[in-house]
Amino acid sequence: MKKIYAYNHPSIPFDFAQSIDRFFVEEIPLYPFANKGSNLILKIKKKDMSTFKLITVLAKASKLEQRDIGYAGLKDKNATTIQYISIPKRYEKEVIKNLTTEKIEILEKYYSKFPIKIGQLKGNKFSILLKKVTPQANGRIQKVAKQMAQEGIPNYYGYQRFGEDSKSYLQGKDIAHSGKKLKGAKEKLLVSAYQSHLFNGWLAKRVEISKIITEQTQEEASKQLGYPKGLIESLSDQPQFFKLFIGDDIRQYPYGKSYFFREFKDTCEKFMEKKVAPTGLLCGSKAKRSIADAYYLEEPFDDHELYSLKGERRYAWIFPEALSFAYDSEAKALTIEFYLPKGAYATTFLEEIGKFSLKS
Repeated sequence: MKKIYAYNHPSIPFDFAQSIDRFFVEEIPLYPFANKGSNLILKIKKKDMSTFKLITVLAKASKLEQRDIGYAGLKDKNATTIQYISIPKRYEKEVIKNLTTEKIEILEKYYSKFPIKIGQLKGNKFSILLKKVTPQANGRIQKVAKQMAQEGIPNYYGYQRFGEDSKSYLQGKDIAHSGKKLKGAKEKLLVSAYQSHLFNGWLAKRVEISKIITEQTQEEASKQLGYPKGLIESLSDQPQFFKLFIGDDIRQYPYGKSYFFREFKDTCEKFMEKKVAPTGLLCGSKAKRSIADAYYLEEPFDDHELYSLKGERRYAWIFPEALSFAYDSEAKALTIEFYLPKGAYATTFLEEIGKFSLKS
């Protein structure tokens, strides 16, 4: 799948490395903890360690089963990350006493009536150090990033989702089509990579359609897409870049209820005001599909044989927030900080800025 960038500026050169001293991410909880209850909540800072490895270390330190340790999301190994973990309160002394590795630091502790579950986070704050940034590139990065914060970006899954060879989704497809019940976290991860691959393919197609409608004359767009002129005219009238089709699943942003797109003017205005955003399909059991014209575009990226994982919908378009920059002209280094909603990838934002793949 070839990624289609939404923005048209020329490529901006910079050096990116995902490492513990250049890539920082902090999880933002879904709600404040009540500070009472039977679950211990640990705010943990970790370096050079995946979330799965962190869970293994905590299980060993507390003598708990891994399934008894709660977490909201997966964080990268090659980074310095802060995330929240829950364990039963009665294991507090044991885990703190036996947690001796220098890669893990307990920053704060709280208590809660409920354990943390996957997906229970608002989003993530990032701080990333870019190198080999000339003064000219610094100005361009800041200008483009501010435009993207205002107008939004496509919410592609990052390259990290697809393994070292970028082909883990192929194994996931084979597992999904086998009809067998999934065994363990690895098989679930592979099948979810296949879900993500289909989503990225659909999103790239929708971005491509939007670019054609935005950049070409209506006559040229009609000829290139094979759409009737009336549809092209209607899509061209939409003021935002990412064009909406009848039947698109539209959800309140950054979370909330969804509805099928019918009212052009009202929905487009809300989309531009960052109050709603379209969603794309993560196919699986009980997944909500789009309808009408929108499903015509979604169907080639659907797979009704994938029912071993629960299906859902993912925002197709998101808005980076809380942008800040610190530029060191002598070192030609730029620190960029921003917030993204849960499930969004910092590398996707940076790739849209730079117009090149960050995968080494």
